[in-house]
Amino acid sequence: MKKALVIVSFGTTYERARRSIDAVERALAQAAEGYDVFRAYTSSIVRKVLKSRGEIVPSLEEVLEKLANESYDTVFVQPTHLLCGNEYDEKIRASYMRYAGRFLRGGIGKPLIANNDDLLKLAEILAALKPDDADALLLMGHGTTHFANMVYPAMQTALRLQGHPNVVVGTVEGWPTLENAIDELRALGAKHIELRPMMLVAGDHAQNDMAGDDADSWKSHLTAAGFDVHCTVEGLGELEDVQRLYVEHLKAELKKNNKKNHALPA
Repeated sequence: MKKALVIVSFGTTYERARRSIDAVERALAQAAEGYDVFRAYTSSIVRKVLKSRGEIVPSLEEVLEKLANESYDTVFVQPTHLLCGNEYDEKIRASYMRYAGRFLRGGIGKPLIANNDDLLKLAEILAALKPDDADALLLMGHGTTHFANMVYPAMQTALRLQGHPNVVVGTVEGWPTLENAIDELRALGAKHIELRPMMLVAGDHAQNDMAGDDADSWKSHLTAAGFDVHCTVEGLGELEDVQRLYVEHLKAELKKNNKKNHALPA
Protein backbone atom coordinates (compact mmCIF):
# COMPACT_ATOMS: atom_id res chain seq x y z
CA MET A 1 0.00 0.00 0.00
CA LYS A 2 1.42 3.38 -1.07
CA LYS A 3 0.39 6.28 1.18
CA ALA A 4 0.98 9.97 0.62
CA LEU A 5 0.44 13.17 2.56
CA VAL A 6 0.32 16.36 0.50
CA ILE A 7 0.90 19.50 2.57
CA VAL A 8 -0.48 22.43 0.62
CA SER A 9 0.28 26.06 1.45
CA PHE A 10 -0.42 29.38 -0.24
CA GLY A 11 3.34 29.77 -0.50
CA THR A 12 5.78 32.65 -0.11
CA THR A 13 8.62 34.22 -2.07
CA TYR A 14 10.37 35.39 1.12
CA GLU A 15 13.09 32.96 2.19
CA ARG A 16 12.90 34.04 5.85
CA ALA A 17 9.12 33.63 5.87
CA ARG A 18 9.40 30.07 4.60
CA ARG A 19 10.50 29.00 8.07
CA SER A 20 6.83 29.06 9.10
CA ILE A 21 5.85 26.66 6.32
CA ASP A 22 8.85 24.44 6.98
CA ALA A 23 8.02 24.20 10.70
CA VAL A 24 4.40 23.20 10.07
CA GLU A 25 5.45 20.71 7.40
CA ARG A 26 7.91 19.05 9.80
CA ALA A 27 5.26 18.74 12.51
CA LEU A 28 2.74 17.25 10.07
CA ALA A 29 5.27 14.85 8.57
CA GLN A 30 6.14 13.53 12.03
CA ALA A 31 2.44 12.93 12.70
CA ALA A 32 2.01 10.94 9.47
CA GLU A 33 4.40 8.06 10.05
CA GLY A 34 4.56 5.75 7.07
CA TYR A 35 3.35 8.38 4.59
CA ASP A 36 5.43 9.82 1.78
CA VAL A 37 5.23 13.61 2.16
CA PHE A 38 4.86 16.09 -0.70
CA ARG A 39 4.68 19.89 -0.85
CA ALA A 40 2.33 21.98 -3.00
CA TYR A 41 1.56 25.72 -3.24
CA THR A 42 -1.79 27.14 -4.30
CA SER A 43 -0.49 30.56 -5.43
CA SER A 44 0.38 30.55 -9.12
CA ILE A 45 2.18 33.89 -8.67
CA VAL A 46 4.42 32.50 -5.94
CA ARG A 47 5.16 29.38 -8.00
CA LYS A 48 6.05 31.53 -11.01
CA VAL A 49 8.45 33.72 -9.03
CA LEU A 50 10.12 30.69 -7.46
CA LYS A 51 10.45 29.05 -10.88
CA SER A 52 12.26 32.15 -12.16
CA ARG A 53 14.77 31.57 -9.35
CA GLY A 54 15.27 27.96 -10.32
CA GLU A 55 12.98 26.41 -7.69
CA ILE A 56 10.01 24.31 -8.76
CA VAL A 57 7.10 23.92 -6.35
CA PRO A 58 4.11 22.14 -7.93
CA SER A 59 0.45 22.99 -7.68
CA LEU A 60 -1.85 20.62 -5.79
CA GLU A 61 -3.25 19.25 -9.05
CA GLU A 62 0.24 18.52 -10.34
CA VAL A 63 1.07 16.56 -7.19
CA LEU A 64 -2.21 14.65 -7.28
CA GLU A 65 -1.68 13.75 -10.95
CA LYS A 66 1.78 12.45 -10.10
CA LEU A 67 0.48 10.37 -7.19
CA ALA A 68 -2.35 8.92 -9.26
CA ASN A 69 0.07 7.97 -12.04
CA GLU A 70 2.40 6.36 -9.51
CA SER A 71 -0.42 4.19 -8.12
CA TYR A 72 -0.74 5.68 -4.65
CA ASP A 73 -3.94 4.28 -3.16
CA THR A 74 -4.09 6.44 -0.01
CA VAL A 75 -3.72 10.21 -0.37
CA PHE A 76 -4.46 12.83 2.26
CA VAL A 77 -4.21 16.56 1.74
CA GLN A 78 -3.54 18.87 4.69
CA PRO A 79 -3.78 22.63 4.06
CA THR A 80 -1.78 25.13 6.08
CA HIS A 81 -4.27 27.87 5.19
CA LEU A 82 -5.87 29.93 7.96
CA LEU A 83 -9.54 29.51 7.05
CA CYS A 84 -12.05 27.96 4.65
CA GLY A 85 -11.94 30.79 2.13
CA ASN A 86 -11.55 31.06 -1.63
CA GLU A 87 -8.20 29.23 -1.70
CA TYR A 88 -9.61 26.31 0.27
CA ASP A 89 -12.83 26.06 -1.75
CA GLU A 90 -11.49 26.71 -5.24
CA LYS A 91 -7.89 25.49 -5.20
CA ILE A 92 -7.81 22.75 -2.58
CA ARG A 93 -11.18 21.09 -2.19
CA ALA A 94 -12.12 21.47 -5.87
CA SER A 95 -8.75 20.11 -7.01
CA TYR A 96 -8.89 17.16 -4.64
CA MET A 97 -12.42 16.22 -5.65
CA ARG A 98 -11.32 15.99 -9.28
CA TYR A 99 -8.83 13.29 -8.28
CA ALA A 100 -10.51 11.63 -5.30
CA GLY A 101 -11.99 8.86 -7.43
CA ARG A 102 -8.48 7.73 -8.40
CA PHE A 103 -7.51 6.97 -4.80
CA LEU A 104 -8.92 4.21 -2.62
CA ARG A 105 -8.60 6.14 0.62
CA GLY A 106 -7.94 9.72 1.59
CA GLY A 107 -9.42 13.05 2.53
CA ILE A 108 -8.81 16.74 3.11
CA GLY A 109 -7.79 18.08 6.50
CA LYS A 110 -9.23 21.32 7.81
CA PRO A 111 -7.44 24.68 7.77
CA LEU A 112 -6.32 26.28 11.03
CA ILE A 113 -9.72 27.78 11.88
CA ALA A 114 -12.58 25.52 10.81
CA ASN A 115 -14.94 25.62 13.82
CA ASN A 116 -15.62 27.28 17.17
CA ASP A 117 -13.18 25.06 19.03
CA ASP A 118 -10.36 26.05 16.66
CA LEU A 119 -11.25 29.71 17.09
CA LEU A 120 -11.16 29.55 20.88
CA LYS A 121 -7.90 27.60 20.99
CA LEU A 122 -6.18 30.01 18.63
CA ALA A 123 -7.53 33.02 20.54
CA GLU A 124 -5.73 31.84 23.68
CA ILE A 125 -2.52 31.27 21.73
CA LEU A 126 -2.70 34.75 20.20
CA ALA A 127 -3.48 36.46 23.51
CA ALA A 128 -0.33 34.98 25.02
CA LEU A 129 1.74 36.84 22.42
CA LYS A 130 1.10 40.26 24.00
CA PRO A 131 4.26 41.42 25.79
CA ASP A 132 3.85 42.66 29.36
CA ASP A 133 5.29 46.05 28.43
CA ALA A 134 2.73 46.64 25.65
CA ASP A 135 -0.65 48.24 26.31
CA ALA A 136 -2.21 46.27 23.46
CA LEU A 137 -1.46 43.68 20.81
CA LEU A 138 -2.68 44.46 17.30
CA LEU A 139 -2.96 41.48 14.96
CA MET A 140 -2.93 42.04 11.21
CA GLY A 141 -4.99 39.46 9.33
CA HIS A 142 -5.20 39.14 5.56
CA GLY A 143 -8.95 39.40 5.10
CA THR A 144 -11.01 38.06 2.21
CA THR A 145 -14.10 38.76 0.11
CA HIS A 146 -15.27 35.24 1.01
CA PHE A 147 -17.87 34.86 3.76
CA ALA A 148 -15.15 33.17 5.78
CA ASN A 149 -13.90 36.70 6.55
CA MET A 150 -16.31 36.52 9.50
CA VAL A 151 -13.56 34.57 11.26
CA TYR A 152 -11.80 37.88 11.98
CA PRO A 153 -14.60 39.67 13.87
CA ALA A 154 -15.39 36.32 15.50
CA MET A 155 -11.79 36.16 16.72
CA GLN A 156 -12.14 39.67 18.16
CA THR A 157 -15.28 38.60 20.02
CA ALA A 158 -13.63 35.41 21.28
CA LEU A 159 -10.68 37.40 22.63
CA ARG A 160 -12.99 39.75 24.50
CA LEU A 161 -15.08 36.96 25.97
CA GLN A 162 -11.92 35.18 27.09
CA GLY A 163 -10.84 38.31 28.96
CA HIS A 164 -8.38 39.76 26.45
CA PRO A 165 -9.88 43.10 25.34
CA ASN A 166 -6.38 44.50 24.75
CA VAL A 167 -5.80 42.13 21.83
CA VAL A 168 -7.22 43.76 18.70
CA VAL A 169 -7.76 42.29 15.23
CA GLY A 170 -7.65 44.12 11.88
CA THR A 171 -7.30 43.01 8.27
CA VAL A 172 -5.54 44.25 5.13
CA GLU A 173 -8.22 43.26 2.62
CA GLY A 174 -11.32 42.63 4.70
CA TRP A 175 -13.13 43.72 7.85
CA PRO A 176 -12.36 44.89 10.54
CA THR A 177 -10.09 47.45 8.88
CA LEU A 178 -7.04 49.22 10.27
CA GLU A 179 -9.25 52.22 10.94
CA ASN A 180 -11.58 50.03 13.02
CA ALA A 181 -8.56 48.72 14.93
CA ILE A 182 -7.26 52.23 15.62
CA ASP A 183 -10.66 53.17 17.06
CA GLU A 184 -10.46 50.10 19.33
CA LEU A 185 -6.95 51.01 20.48
CA ARG A 186 -7.98 54.56 21.27
CA ALA A 187 -11.00 53.33 23.21
CA LEU A 188 -8.63 51.19 25.27
CA GLY A 189 -6.42 54.20 25.97
CA ALA A 190 -3.46 52.23 24.60
CA LYS A 191 -0.22 54.00 23.75
CA HIS A 192 2.41 51.28 23.37
CA ILE A 193 1.38 48.80 20.67
CA GLU A 194 2.81 45.41 19.76
CA LEU A 195 2.05 44.74 16.08
CA ARG A 196 2.17 41.20 14.67
CA PRO A 197 0.79 39.33 11.64
CA MET A 198 -2.13 36.93 12.11
CA MET A 199 -0.92 34.90 9.14
CA LEU A 200 0.86 31.60 8.67
CA VAL A 201 3.92 33.30 7.16
CA ALA A 202 5.45 36.74 7.64
CA GLY A 203 5.67 37.39 3.90
CA ASP A 204 4.94 40.43 1.76
CA HIS A 205 2.00 41.67 3.82
CA ALA A 206 3.92 41.44 7.08
CA GLN A 207 7.18 42.81 5.69
CA ASN A 208 5.66 45.73 3.78
CA ASP A 209 1.98 46.37 4.55
CA MET A 210 2.53 45.88 8.28
CA ALA A 211 6.11 46.74 9.19
CA GLY A 212 7.31 48.72 6.16
CA ASP A 213 8.71 52.23 6.40
CA ASP A 214 6.57 53.75 3.66
CA ALA A 215 3.67 56.02 4.56
CA ASP A 216 1.01 53.42 3.74
CA SER A 217 2.19 50.73 6.15
CA TRP A 218 0.28 49.93 9.32
CA LYS A 219 3.32 50.89 11.39
CA SER A 220 3.43 54.33 9.74
CA HIS A 221 -0.32 54.90 10.11
CA LEU A 222 -0.21 53.92 13.78
CA THR A 223 2.82 56.11 14.43
CA ALA A 224 1.12 59.05 12.71
CA ALA A 225 -1.93 58.41 14.89
CA GLY A 226 0.23 58.91 18.00
CA PHE A 227 1.00 55.32 18.99
CA ASP A 228 4.39 53.94 19.95
CA VAL A 229 4.71 50.81 17.78
CA HIS A 230 6.90 47.72 18.02
CA CYS A 231 6.68 45.17 15.18
CA THR A 232 7.33 41.45 15.50
CA VAL A 233 7.61 39.98 12.02
CA GLU A 234 6.92 36.30 12.70
CA GLY A 235 4.45 33.95 11.07
CA LEU A 236 2.01 31.87 13.13
CA GLY A 237 3.57 28.72 11.71
CA GLU A 238 6.67 29.30 13.82
CA LEU A 239 4.64 28.83 17.02
CA GLU A 240 4.67 25.28 18.36
CA ASP A 241 1.13 25.64 19.72
CA VAL A 242 -0.10 26.53 16.23
CA GLN A 243 1.78 23.59 14.75
CA ARG A 244 -0.05 21.34 17.21
CA LEU A 245 -3.42 22.64 16.01
CA TYR A 246 -2.56 21.65 12.44
CA VAL A 247 -1.43 18.24 13.66
CA GLU A 248 -4.74 17.77 15.49
CA HIS A 249 -6.60 18.43 12.25
CA LEU A 250 -4.47 15.97 10.32
CA LYS A 251 -4.81 13.24 12.95
CA ALA A 252 -8.59 13.69 12.98
CA GLU A 253 -8.62 13.21 9.22
CA LEU A 254 -6.35 10.17 9.29
CA LYS A 255 -8.65 8.47 11.82
CA LYS A 256 -11.43 8.49 9.23
CA ASN A 257 -9.26 6.41 6.91
CA ASN A 258 -11.03 3.09 7.46
CA LYS A 259 -12.89 1.68 4.50
CA LYS A 260 -13.02 4.15 1.63
CA ASN A 261 -12.21 7.64 0.45
CA HIS A 262 -14.61 9.58 2.64
CA ALA A 263 -14.13 12.73 0.56
CA LEU A 264 -16.31 11.04 -2.05
CA PRO A 265 -20.11 11.34 -1.83
CA ALA A 266 -21.63 8.49 0.17
